[in-house]
Amino acid sequence: MESSIGIVTAKKMHFSAPLLLQSGQSLADYDLMVETYGVLNAQRSNAVLICHALNASHHVAGHYLHEPQSLGWWDNMVGPGKPLDTQRFFIIGINNLGSCFGSTGPMSLDPATGRPYGARFPVVTVEDWVNAQARVADALGIERFAAVMGGSLGGMQALAWSITYPERVAHCLAIASTPKLSAQNIAFNEVARSAILSDPDFHGGDYYTHGVKPRIGLRLARMIGHITYLSDEDMAAKFGRARFSQKKNTYNFNFDIEFEVESYLRHQGGKFAEYFDANTYLLATRALDYFDPAQAYAGDLSAALANTRANYLVVSFTTDWRFPPARSQELVKALLEHKRAVTYAEINAPHGHDAFLLTDDRYHNLVRAYYARIAQECA
Repeated sequence: MESSIGIVTAKKMHFSAPLLLQSGQSLADYDLMVETYGVLNAQRSNAVLICHALNASHHVAGHYLHEPQSLGWWDNMVGPGKPLDTQRFFIIGINNLGSCFGSTGPMSLDPATGRPYGARFPVVTVEDWVNAQARVADALGIERFAAVMGGSLGGMQALAWSITYPERVAHCLAIASTPKLSAQNIAFNEVARSAILSDPDFHGGDYYTHGVKPRIGLRLARMIGHITYLSDEDMAAKFGRARFSQKKNTYNFNFDIEFEVESYLRHQGGKFAEYFDANTYLLATRALDYFDPAQAYAGDLSAALANTRANYLVVSFTTDWRFPPARSQELVKALLEHKRAVTYAEINAPHGHDAFLLTDDRYHNLVRAYYARIAQECA
């Protein structure tokens, strides 16, 4: 029976060896926030790495002491008796470099100046995150993961793991993800970044020293992004064209909130602007844009996957127009060209891209069954 994992704690891991980044820059003396759930077995064979999406963190499941509302972002997936069962697996969540939830990022103090990095924080890529995560695995004595799993941007990291460290990944689970962004996706990211960059409180990324925050830009960026995470069907079901005013033939000349969907977007944007960091948003969306493992192989995704050894579970959702099923099918086709073991599912769900975060019996039962097979391998 499923139950809550209960109270969890995060820990900060420090790394002093310089990390060479794809940009050619390096980062020394950095911290990564880490949470673990379950017990690592004697063979160290039951470890699962969860890679997070753009605005998430290391806090995957459970809640913090005296904070019962602080549920992890994938709490419905990870826990005792849940699809990723903490009674069987040792699960690791790591906050990416450049994030704003405790790992070294733009808000951190630059040892060279004693001031926050701000815009001086180096550009990071999906592959940089994976290399940093590998150091966490090394520190924990984990030579090979039973699985690396993620949704959206997390799925890109899982795929990068299987390419970069093929001998260290037994199973790769890429949920609602893609092997590269489309031009339309890059365009959405650029509009969101432009909203932040044009905020008068941005100050070239050094707003920390001015004691302000580009809330307007962050709010707009989140509103733009949130529209792309939902499907038209889901938005119609939730809001339709419902208006706050029930009076017919009334018109709002002040451009205040008129429709319920407007209220929802403004609420989501305002909430996001309070807890997220603008520089982190810029870095993470650029990492999304840059990810393209086929680029080094003249655009041949099959060639990029030639050295992979993992088994794969690839899941897409019918109404996900941000990372549509066609992108997952492209990945599956390239893997099958190398005769990799691939399980593919296209879930007919109305919730758009956000479906990977929600509870759907078909989706969760599929993941549960897949991990049951992995558990037998770990025994």
